[in-house]
Amino acid sequence: MATPRERFVEALTFLKSLQDRGTVGIHTEDIPNSKHRQLLVKNGFIREVTKGWYIATDPNEIDGETTAWYSSYWEFIARFLQRKYGDHWCLSADQSLLLHAGNWTVPQQLLVRSPDGNNKPTPLPYNTSLFNLKTRIPTAEQIVIEKGIRMYNLQASLIYAGASVYTRNAIDTRTALSLIRNASELLPVLLENGHTTLAGRLAGAFRNMGRDKIADQIMDTFKQADYDIREEDPFDTRLELKLPAREHSPYANRIRLMWTRMREEVISNFPKAPGIQADHEAFMKDVDDIYLADAYHSLSIERYRVTPELIAKVSSGRWNTEESEEDRKQRDAMAARGYYQAFQSVKESIKAILEGGNPAVQADKDHSKWYRQLFDPSVTAGLLKTSDLSGYRNHQVYIGNSKHVPLHVDAMRDTMPVLFELLEEEPEASVRAVLGHFIFVFIHPYMDGNGRMGRFLMNVMLASGGYPWTVIPVESRDEYMQALEKASVEQDLKPFTAFISRLVNDRLQGKPVAALPGAK
Repeated sequence: MATPRERFVEALTFLKSLQDRGTVGIHTEDIPNSKHRQLLVKNGFIREVTKGWYIATDPNEIDGETTAWYSSYWEFIARFLQRKYGDHWCLSADQSLLLHAGNWTVPQQLLVRSPDGNNKPTPLPYNTSLFNLKTRIPTAEQIVIEKGIRMYNLQASLIYAGASVYTRNAIDTRTALSLIRNASELLPVLLENGHTTLAGRLAGAFRNMGRDKIADQIMDTFKQADYDIREEDPFDTRLELKLPAREHSPYANRIRLMWTRMREEVISNFPKAPGIQADHEAFMKDVDDIYLADAYHSLSIERYRVTPELIAKVSSGRWNTEESEEDRKQRDAMAARGYYQAFQSVKESIKAILEGGNPAVQADKDHSKWYRQLFDPSVTAGLLKTSDLSGYRNHQVYIGNSKHVPLHVDAMRDTMPVLFELLEEEPEASVRAVLGHFIFVFIHPYMDGNGRMGRFLMNVMLASGGYPWTVIPVESRDEYMQALEKASVEQDLKPFTAFISRLVNDRLQGKPVAALPGAK
């Protein structure tokens, strides 16, 4: 008879075989041995998300940790619905539109259409749910499948999405509309079904975006076919932005739209830029003086367990990996040393900007150097491979406890050049600082260190307007993270703008910088 330990090893081995096959949503029948399931649940390796269904989890996760669920969400949904309905299901047109716009944020409730639905919700973890709407699904030619998710194609999602999506998800809807090249992509379905109201709404939406040619094509074609059609603008605002005609990436267009819509929020609520002062040495002395506090708080936000003494040790050179085994292996010391090196590199970028360098061009050129310095000690100590410093990530990443899904690799490569283009075109230092930080972490271009890099970028852009280096205190971590989540998931930048504005204003008024532990 197998010992308890041997049974546990068998259960883990079986779970690994499922994961090696790419199984994310795990059905009871995938682990037919009930004792294996019980052992895996008991030890925190799988968690039930709805009756008969599980996801793999990290046994070290604390109660309330949502990362496993949010990072598994879409793959779980694809397998769950395929098993439940076969090919007889499709997401709603509204949700399909968001996905075409590159918005893979985990929704509070996912609306699913199926002739086999029951018009009832299926509760899922952390107050998420599916609603199984009993109704017909689009024809086969109007359905596309991406990442296992069956949804309306781009054209059908725009035609059949509800009017509220234009105000509730304006950025995503504009992004999806920007992908249409010609009215002929929409007219066959609109005309065949006599969709005069929907056609008038789409014509108004295109005209709102300055795409009069498509709007006129829709209106003229319907009138020529003897339809009574009225144009209606479904948006509640007009956005003055000319999107590149040849841009095929919804992600790049979405970043441009977010920037254009959000920048006014920053300008209206941020203290006026003082301008670069004549005494560059005095400005840089202030940056040097704030280093200890900035390093402590920035590293602590990332959950490193550091002390002012450790930071002082590594910045003074007393931290030595060659002579001290303890120093060589200490992960937190690696982070502290890396932060010190990166901080010195960031200072060089600021000096160049104070002397007249273009802040966006300088940051674009230098940010890869900041990143290499940030993680170089971990490579030297053997904790990371040299290839880990090669540049942007090559794999999908997830943010702990966040519904926001960072952009996939191809989308990330489309959007990072756009971010620096927008920084270069932006005349307001406050906007460069706030949106530079937010968009950087929204894209999440690196496997690790995105928060620290985002805060470096923010302070470089603050310096370009003469604003002082600003520390985000670890005591305000929850407010900071929630504000970023609000901006990422709901495109609501107000909390983040107010948060950064308050900290910068305190610095401008000469208030004390965030304190260190033990400071009086």
